[in-house]
Amino acid sequence: MVAGGKGASLSRMAGAGLPVPPGFVVCSAAFRDFLDRHDGVNLIGNATRDLDVHDDAALQRASAEIRRLILSNPLAEVTQAAIRSAYLELGTGGPKTGAPKTEMPKTGALVAVRSSAVSEDGEAASFAGQQETFLSLRGADAVLYAVRECWASFFTPRAMFYRAQKGVLADAQMAVVVQEMVRAEKSGVMFTADPIHKQPGHMVIEAVFGLGEGIVSGMLTPDHHVIDRNDGSLVREFIAMQLRAVVHDESGGGTAERELSEEEGSARVLNQEALEGLRQTGIRLEEFFGRPQDLEWCIRESELFLLQSRPITTL
Repeated sequence: MVAGGKGASLSRMAGAGLPVPPGFVVCSAAFRDFLDRHDGVNLIGNATRDLDVHDDAALQRASAEIRRLILSNPLAEVTQAAIRSAYLELGTGGPKTGAPKTEMPKTGALVAVRSSAVSEDGEAASFAGQQETFLSLRGADAVLYAVRECWASFFTPRAMFYRAQKGVLADAQMAVVVQEMVRAEKSGVMFTADPIHKQPGHMVIEAVFGLGEGIVSGMLTPDHHVIDRNDGSLVREFIAMQLRAVVHDESGGGTAERELSEEEGSARVLNQEALEGLRQTGIRLEEFFGRPQDLEWCIRESELFLLQSRPITTL
């Protein structure tokens, strides 16, 4: 799976006509070529062989050695050229992402760059949250920088410890997804079956104002809805007070926090129409993949976009 778990899932969803922002994948072969050019395979093998991941000092040393190799060496010229070319093609078509198309030729597309490990998001275990994501980047140079940072994030102490528990510590198969950035007004996650209460007849939807980083990082307490998958009726819900939102930083790129008034923050993020749209999309996704899904979504001007979908591994 050269596109990694995230890249493969998004590619299949886009091919099925689901609302996925346009983008491209820097396949795992590019990382393997990078490692081959800089003797990285041997370095990773030597650094991880007989490594006791419970020894914090040893784990830190191994991580630092591998990450230094990745961040101090350039990508091959052919890889750089391919990424630059693919990036320049973004912004010329595809679904609306909230950025005026007339701006694209002057400044380049606003993109999100996401790690996509080959071993992540599988049926046995999800590696979600172990590697880096970079939001609201603009320019090919920024994308090239983020690609190497994504590769390097595969070898943080936390990520290496996690993989060691799964028996794949020496794994070096990493792809990177680059997608047009949706300047979302609302974002969240959805489980097409309740993973906590083991209820296949219930869906769980959580939502925040702004970008999804606020909920994925645990920074914000989201609205929480449990609905009946068959008719959309509300089983239970909790509407959170949200006094801030993560948004695109118009001044310097990246993201920023915006304070919300008490009136804004106490309002429901999702109305009944939005919940029903998510329910129907969740059913469609579950039927498409053939099993319950854990998905990330966002909404811009009432238009729903899907950012990721992976199997629920805890049922």
